[in-house]
Amino acid sequence: MAMAETPEDAALAAMHTPEAIEQRIAATGQHSYLGDFVLGAVDGAVTTFAIVAGAAGAGLSTGVAIVLGLANIAADAFSMAASNYLKSRSDRQIVDRFRRMEEMHIDRMPEAEREEIRQIFAAKGFEGEILEEIVSVITKDRRQWVDTMLTDEWGLQLDAPSPTKSALATFASFVLAGIVPLLPLFFAFWLATERLFLASALLTGATFFGIGVVRGRLSDRNSWWTGLETLAIGGIAAGLAFVVGKLLHDFAGVV
Repeated sequence: MAMAETPEDAALAAMHTPEAIEQRIAATGQHSYLGDFVLGAVDGAVTTFAIVAGAAGAGLSTGVAIVLGLANIAADAFSMAASNYLKSRSDRQIVDRFRRMEEMHIDRMPEAEREEIRQIFAAKGFEGEILEEIVSVITKDRRQWVDTMLTDEWGLQLDAPSPTKSALATFASFVLAGIVPLLPLFFAFWLATERLFLASALLTGATFFGIGVVRGRLSDRNSWWTGLETLAIGGIAAGLAFVVGKLLHDFAGVV
């Protein structure tokens, strides 16, 4: 007697239809910038709230905390975006350098390069006529030949992200998440001073948790756990900043 199909079986079957497989394979060549967005958001929320916490610990005025926070957002958002841009450019330049090298090797030593393809696929378990057919098919297409060498010999990623898009994703997320800890400070006329820091902490905590949930979705991990993990990391950074602010209270010139 055949077992009834479970919802999990149905979902797996839907993922493995020819159309679904084709779409999934096609999507592997498209870079997702959600990781860049999460990276910028985490850093933006952590560093800006650390400034708010440090200012609160040192007893600095709300105006000073706002100025320091905005300066941090402007400088650090640009710095992170520039770093991500340069990293993405470097990744692409490395691929281009190895591509030129492999092109030259194919031109000057084609048989040796065919032997490399043969050994790559022999290590995957192919042998005999099938192996020779694979070598023949791959080496007939020069682009495919070079791409195979880049990925299987050198371990390079061909679908490098756009440097500009990576930088923009990081910059935008840093600014959006970084402004959150400062929002209550703009309402200093309506909120008591002692409540400003609490409101900032609550908003930032919610932001940390939300970023963690997104991280969980990206890595296919428990969203509650990654949310709490990110919240804990942000809380530690804020706590350290608050303690340093307290220790430097007198140095800041506040009585």
